[in-house]
Amino acid sequence: MSIIHLEAHGVAVVLEHGDGRLPRVVHWGPALGETTPGGLDALSAALSRQSAPGTLDAAWQVSLSPQEGDGFTGRPGLQLRRRGVLHHPRWVVEGEPTVAAASVSVTAADAASGLRLVATLAIDTGGVVWARQRLELAADADEPVEIEWLEPTMPVPSTVDTLLTFGGRWTREKRPVSLAFPPGSSVRQSRRGRPGHDSPVAIIASRGPARWGEGEVWGAHAAWSSDATYRTDRVTDAITLLGAGEMLRPGELVLQPGESTSSPGIAFVYSDGGLDGFAWRVHEWMRARPQHPRTPRPLVLNTWEAVYFDHDPARLIALAERAAGVGIERFVLDDGWFAGRRNDSTSLGDWVVDRTVWPEGLEPLADRVHELGMQFGLWFEPEMVSLDSDLARAHPEWLLHDPGHLDHPDELSWRQQYVLDLANPGAFAHVLGQISALVDALGIDFIKWDHNRDLVDSVHDGRPGGHAQMLAVYELIRELKRRHPGLEIESCSSGGARTDLGILDVTDRVWASDSNDPIERQDIQRWTGLLLPPELVGAHVGPTDSHSSGRRTSLALRMATSLMGSAGFEWDIASCDDDELAAIARFAALYTELRPVLHTGVVRHPELRDPAWRATAHVTADEAVVIVATVASLEDARAERLRIPGLAPDRTYRVRVRREIGEAAYGWIAPEWFTAGEITLPGAVLERVGLQLPTLWPAQAFVLHLQAQP
Repeated sequence: MSIIHLEAHGVAVVLEHGDGRLPRVVHWGPALGETTPGGLDALSAALSRQSAPGTLDAAWQVSLSPQEGDGFTGRPGLQLRRRGVLHHPRWVVEGEPTVAAASVSVTAADAASGLRLVATLAIDTGGVVWARQRLELAADADEPVEIEWLEPTMPVPSTVDTLLTFGGRWTREKRPVSLAFPPGSSVRQSRRGRPGHDSPVAIIASRGPARWGEGEVWGAHAAWSSDATYRTDRVTDAITLLGAGEMLRPGELVLQPGESTSSPGIAFVYSDGGLDGFAWRVHEWMRARPQHPRTPRPLVLNTWEAVYFDHDPARLIALAERAAGVGIERFVLDDGWFAGRRNDSTSLGDWVVDRTVWPEGLEPLADRVHELGMQFGLWFEPEMVSLDSDLARAHPEWLLHDPGHLDHPDELSWRQQYVLDLANPGAFAHVLGQISALVDALGIDFIKWDHNRDLVDSVHDGRPGGHAQMLAVYELIRELKRRHPGLEIESCSSGGARTDLGILDVTDRVWASDSNDPIERQDIQRWTGLLLPPELVGAHVGPTDSHSSGRRTSLALRMATSLMGSAGFEWDIASCDDDELAAIARFAALYTELRPVLHTGVVRHPELRDPAWRATAHVTADEAVVIVATVASLEDARAERLRIPGLAPDRTYRVRVRREIGEAAYGWIAPEWFTAGEITLPGAVLERVGLQLPTLWPAQAFVLHLQAQP
């Protein structure tokens, strides 16, 4: 047996290969440092299976694609059918694995089917291990092959006993769910045609419940924006596995001779620094991408909660002028601008301006926004169609639904809308042409790309259509950006139902939730940040009374929460009084000042015992911003101390309470440093001893700004 040792960014992957079989991962986790060939051979021997007269017949170390034929009794890494019958591939490696830098690629063939499997592992920036698998069917194969699933896996220590995953609902996305690591083979699937508000998001294994600042964690995330499978395997006679892949319906993906398909990229993330370390690795990888936004993230005003469908050109131009006056940098016109769109029951798919509402078109508004020095953005929902639309009347065959079921349209309707089959070339060209024409005509800088319903009973060319639809969506977004360099696109899916690394490969930020309630947002943004750095997460200040929860909150809490992401407003600021407008202007200046720290720093979560506290720190080499909030009443009259991780222990920091957002209300105890608004302390003291917190009332927040002194 031979050993392959990949190591980069503090992470190592060790594989053994030989005897013509697929390589087997014997270690994924902390870096091993300098090793000798003899030492690696010894590692393989240290983990080897029993020798005679041992009687265990199962697989000992499973391959990159574990199979029943290997003696593995868990879920196979892939499942295939030929002529409707389950096919068991026998993979034989062709040549030697290709090893380059911190990556390995291996090709294996199955003689019976004519399939080739190309499996790749690569340790990328941040230490994220990307696993990809590709199936190619030879042009001279005698039968097509149906792919039931293709799921890369990686081993984790058998000592892990806890699994963190996620659930949720609309306006309450990213709810963490911690459970005992399940025995046997377990599957969690998303079947909505998008990840969904209840998406697993990722699966993270740990010893004991995962903590933010310490402990080892091993996790997997599928960079795919449609149906997905997350899997664990803990069978008693083999190693423990995590894995993920695309969830395919029967008959959805059939390879014809000469065709190929690939799994989505699966990100495997190891950290010995807890969940913050996990997030740091992914953020490092995201920020290193060539398409990652490099310009400062503009302060946004989105018009949805300001006007809803009540569009009036004069009012919206006045709103734009008010926005520019307080420091807004991007003005986004939301739903309601296109022909017939006076409510949400009609006109999706007809992307032409409603001249009964906008008699001069949108040019006067777009021109005025640009004259005021702001970017202009526009809302679309390109993947959807209303039955009451010119498009649906002209092309009913473009709907991504079983035509035999459209006799009962109410059974397929979701939010009074349907799905447009973008894998149909005509539908694709229609949407691309209409959007592209508007981008040219109006000089659109930004698109809010919405996706407000699940895909139910989707059919494309007689087969389940989710796979083809998602590939078409990716290509549509790419083509728009090819045609319009500099165009930015936000992924919104009735809020945060599509916030995966797959959609972020083609878009520039996500809308984390349709809830602007800051109490809900504190946790939604915290857990969205497990994968996405703050600059990619839209976080807006909504009205005093939340439209999604009915909760009334202070402006200071709403502003502090917005600072945790790519900030903005979704509020009719034309109705604000002078004090509110002055606060908005102060906030705009504060955001502009602090965003270099907020959007480049390492995100850390100081550990606090009381579940009412929320604290998020953004730490760079010379500065830090810490947002502290309460989401309920405190347990103790004397609050605990805030210890700020990640500071340089040998440097001194000036700590200021940034009161531009307003005052945080408190009772009983407010320490002197807090009322004075400033203190200077060594980093070691701030991290190891901490600051006495004030006894904040529920639903309050304040912002700390730390600056290292010369």
